Order: sequence, then C-alpha cells, then structure tokens
Amino acid sequence: MLGEEQVKPSDSSVESGPSEAFIAYCNAEFDRRRNSGEPFDEVAYREAMELTLHKIRALEEEGYA
Repeated sequence: MLGEEQVKPSDSSVESGPSEAFIAYCNAEFDRRRNSGEPFDEVAYREAMELTLHKIRALEEEGYA
C-alpha cells in the first residue's frame, strides 16, 4: 500500500539539499499524523508529497534550489 512506504531519496547528484530535507520532514510528519489518533488520508498525503518532491527536484536540477 502506498501509505505504508517510506519515500527514499533519489539517486540524483544532489546528496543533501532541499529535497532530502523535505523527505525527512515529510516522513517524520507522516509518522506523527499516523500515530495521532486523528483521521488522516495517507494516500492524499503521499500524493501531495510526491508532487512537491518532483517540483523541488526539478528546481535542484535547474540550479534554483
């Protein structure tokens, strides 16, 4: 299931940049929300994370991030 997977950093040339920080934040936030006892749409969260991560990585590759 998509919601149970942790997002892994890509094999891009960016070792530690905004995308890596974003992944770490999102994974921690995912765990926090999942364990909060409040309703949480895991699939929507992961989809939004992937869309944002795609944009951040594109900016990194263009030298803007």
